[in-house]
Amino acid sequence: MSDASSPVPSADGVLDLLGLLAYASLTAFFRLADDAALAISLADKTALAEMAVAEFGHFQLLRRRIEATSADPTEVMQPFVAAIDAFHARTAPSDWLESLVKAYVGDGIAADFYRTIAQVLDPETRDLVLTVLADTGHSEFVIARVRQAIEADPRVAGRLALWARRLVGEALGQAQRVAAEREPLARMLAGEAASQLGDIGRMFARLTDAHAARMASLGLAD
Repeated sequence: MSDASSPVPSADGVLDLLGLLAYASLTAFFRLADDAALAISLADKTALAEMAVAEFGHFQLLRRRIEATSADPTEVMQPFVAAIDAFHARTAPSDWLESLVKAYVGDGIAADFYRTIAQVLDPETRDLVLTVLADTGHSEFVIARVRQAIEADPRVAGRLALWARRLVGEALGQAQRVAAEREPLARMLAGEAASQLGDIGRMFARLTDAHAARMASLGLAD
């Protein structure tokens, strides 16, 4: 966490992070709504619809925070539309199980990355970021459904493990591209975050450990 002697993230860097998370939350809402439509059982449709509503609520929180800075949410989100849309285009799932793993593994490592950056923010902004990155119940839902699928057909595990590895590579690549294209975010990561959170290599090692734990919870070999 920041203190009086720590570098203060620039306003532009914070606004970039809020815009990035806002558009990510909005796209998560659409994806979960699509997943709900694909679900077979009524219980699964209901659960996914509730998660979609939660993601839209996160988007609204971020939009209001951006508006409170007198910025236009659409303009703040716009720089991240192409990168996020391209990521989802490259990682379009071929079936419902792949869509569940994508939401849990791909989105999970991205959320871990943003939670790490959030530690250098002011307390109010940090709390907001942690709130919108909180699990909406998707983890428990995905773990149960994926494990059920593997139990029914163990051959599914290998395919989903390969898919998960691809997702992680794409997610980390997306984070690097966004940071490279947005100087305020890059400064916040390489400057304030590095100085307060330690070596960047150790930070990514922690992300990798968290990913391994997710894979284990799904019953997938990494």
